Amino acid sequence: MSWVKVLAESELNQGDRQVVKVEKEKILLVNHSGTICAVQNACPHLKAPLNKGKITADGAIVCPLHRSAFDLTTGAPKSWIPWPPGIGKLLGAISKEKPLQTYPTRIEEGDIWVEVAE
Repeated sequence: MSWVKVLAESELNQGDRQVVKVEKEKILLVNHSGTICAVQNACPHLKAPLNKGKITADGAIVCPLHRSAFDLTTGAPKSWIPWPPGIGKLLGAISKEKPLQTYPTRIEEGDIWVEVAE
């Protein structure tokens, strides 16, 4: 594992989000309630980009495609494929629930760092 400097902290204000590329990974940074969260910018269901997903008050990101929701800090699913109605539940039953990849972050000397596998 190694730490990589990805962005100046001043470029990610409260409520902002930004996709950064670290090696082969596209990582979504989100400043939620003053906490910098880093998650893979791809839903684990069908790899839909999450950067346009809704951020909920309780700290989850919602996939814009099938509305699966994942905790921003742990990646744990809060809901799995609830949409479209009827079909979503069927898709959820045949597609095993998967967590969203998260990455540790830290702030050092005004920069955001993300820990990634080498």
